Amino acid sequence: MTSLLDVRRTSLRRALHGAGIAAALLLSALLIRLAAPAEASWLPAAARDLVTLSLAVFIESLPFVILGTLLSIAVQVWVADTVIDRILPRRPWLRRIVLSLCGVVLPVCECGNVPVARGLLARGFAPAEAVTFLLAAPILNPVTILTTYHAFGWDSGILIARVLGGFAIANLLGWWLSAHQRPDVLLTQRFQAACTHAHAAHGGRVQRSAEAFLSELAVLIPALAIGSALAGAIQVGVPRTVLTALGAHPLWSVLAMLTLACVISICSNVDAFFVLSLSGSFLPGSLVAFLLFGAMMDVKMMVLLRTTFTVRTIVLLALGAASCSAAIAWGMNLVS
Repeated sequence: MTSLLDVRRTSLRRALHGAGIAAALLLSALLIRLAAPAEASWLPAAARDLVTLSLAVFIESLPFVILGTLLSIAVQVWVADTVIDRILPRRPWLRRIVLSLCGVVLPVCECGNVPVARGLLARGFAPAEAVTFLLAAPILNPVTILTTYHAFGWDSGILIARVLGGFAIANLLGWWLSAHQRPDVLLTQRFQAACTHAHAAHGGRVQRSAEAFLSELAVLIPALAIGSALAGAIQVGVPRTVLTALGAHPLWSVLAMLTLACVISICSNVDAFFVLSLSGSFLPGSLVAFLLFGAMMDVKMMVLLRTTFTVRTIVLLALGAASCSAAIAWGMNLVS
């Protein structure tokens, strides 16, 4: 039988191996970008754009992933169970509501909330509870609310629609997942095994925190690199003129902005300023579709979620979030 020490050594080796691969990929991309300035002719323009966009998404997201990992370790290792039990209500629906409001005190964007959600699951929270937090927190955090206010103010109704819509969608999808008869099938077997090893771990808090930090980054950083590369590739391959040409139609503009939000993969803390540049071409409801769906599900986010949830779960969550965002946005367009 494999000893606990062997398991921990194997996990640490995997963590270092994964972190090394991610560092090598990032270094390679940086070298390519530095060796291929805008006037360089040996590298095609599309390839330069791909590297630039992928690096932009990666570098923008990495600090939040690290911050989210630190918060996750704090939840798993440093916060006692009695504290969490005392703060959170016992009724499942009320518990999910409180978790969805936790973004108010956690100013982390969507990619940074993935490790926090993983930490909640490792502590024994239900998948429905983790998903409710995961979807609501990027929208209900103070930085996102403040930037959306500075971009659109109160009069347009976009800020109110984003805050209330994000809260409603997160709790609706959380309630839907809570009715699943086998919540364990929503999670990957690898993540469940990692949770088992984490519960069996021994040693001081500092040692456990260091091991957990390496293990989490080894899983999340390669996923972030792949997601960033996919987001860059799609941005290069999909002409934005096709999307903006649909901006005046009440329904097609919503679908176009949902697609753009999924493709562009901008951090929820600053996406309001990006979409502000499109406010002259798109209806207000369509802008809300971008601000809702982009903060919950984009290409980068889906790859990060794959470290924890099954493909089927991610697809269903993406379809649910897109449908709810489209319904809210289309309704706004019809009455505006």
